[in-house]
Amino acid sequence: MSGQAAGSLRSRCPVSLVDWPAGVAAERPADGLLSVELRWLEGRITSVLPVADAQGLVLPRLVEPHGHLDKAFSWSDFPNPTGTYAGAMDANMREHRTRTAERVHERSERALALAWRHGLRAIRSHIDSLGPGAACSWEVLTSARQRWKGRIELQLVALVPIAHWSTPEGEHLASQVAAAGGVIGGVIEPPCRGRAPRQALRRLLALAERHGCPVDLHIDEASEHPAAGVRQLLRVLRTMTVSVPITCSHASSLSLLNPASLQRLGVRMAEHQLRVVALPLTNGWLLGRRGQATPLQRPLAPIRQLRDCGVCVAVGGDNVQDPWFPGGNLDPLALMAMGVPLAQLAPWDDEGMAPFSTDAARLLDLAWDGVFRPGAPADLIHVPTGGWPELLSAPPQRQVLAGGVWVQD
Repeated sequence: MSGQAAGSLRSRCPVSLVDWPAGVAAERPADGLLSVELRWLEGRITSVLPVADAQGLVLPRLVEPHGHLDKAFSWSDFPNPTGTYAGAMDANMREHRTRTAERVHERSERALALAWRHGLRAIRSHIDSLGPGAACSWEVLTSARQRWKGRIELQLVALVPIAHWSTPEGEHLASQVAAAGGVIGGVIEPPCRGRAPRQALRRLLALAERHGCPVDLHIDEASEHPAAGVRQLLRVLRTMTVSVPITCSHASSLSLLNPASLQRLGVRMAEHQLRVVALPLTNGWLLGRRGQATPLQRPLAPIRQLRDCGVCVAVGGDNVQDPWFPGGNLDPLALMAMGVPLAQLAPWDDEGMAPFSTDAARLLDLAWDGVFRPGAPADLIHVPTGGWPELLSAPPQRQVLAGGVWVQD
């Protein structure tokens, strides 16, 4: 999608998301927001310059690094009132058996339309890829990827138990995923002890390497057996060379490690260039439950500690009104408003903004890192009034620019 007209905008932008031209310097204000003027022509930024004063807040169009479009908006028909992982799995399996192409189409189109209006430019969606609803889900979302091309980049992940990749059916699925330009995924459930999980991981990684597919694992989504899955993955990576990128989604139980163990683990993860997607909303809802008691410990990927070790960490929204989480609506600003306090991130610092912006783009290997500079796409979210308090208190009204054209509701 490309714009035909020139345009400009004066607003305040996080320091970490501005790349000044050579010779231009600007002081960093306390709130981390610089007043800038952005100009664009034919869908591309032509200049980024400091100005004396500006109002509101501008961000790049953002990224959802972990979603489930195939099951979005299914809570009403398949609720999980217990809020437990087991309850979510049971409801998910019942929903999967009733899937039709028409239902997946309606859900995914509704979700993508919301994402478009809210200011998302890319989504990585995991797809339940084993069972009666798998074929229609892949068919519908592959078509959606083409239909939304130029507006939202859609990456598709085959989600199956990791042992499935060791079967002839898994071999066939890997060929199909590669042909579709997709991502090989899998679920590693704790306690994942012994040789069997390592053998399954080795087979999965070998398939991904042979087909040139990235890998994205549901791993250590638990409130017990800290880092059991990641430790098994690291043991496998000691014995084989893998060049495709590997993402560890959830990694929730890592937060249960003591600081020294977490530091050692984080360094090893960085050495193998593992990436992590933290999912505070779904994990905050599902994990750490002990009957009706308020949880005293909420497993959540240790974002700051992993980033300090050199691991690329993004924050995602995960589920949208399905058995795993009753909320969510593919709004990146709502995700920031809810995720920032849960993870105690400060978006006015580079460390706090990157998981929602540049690191999320890097994790998905997108062409644009989300930093405003000449030549970058004219893609932005503009909050006309206020600043961080308004953005973090409630999802604010916004204007979305995509390819130099303002998106209309």
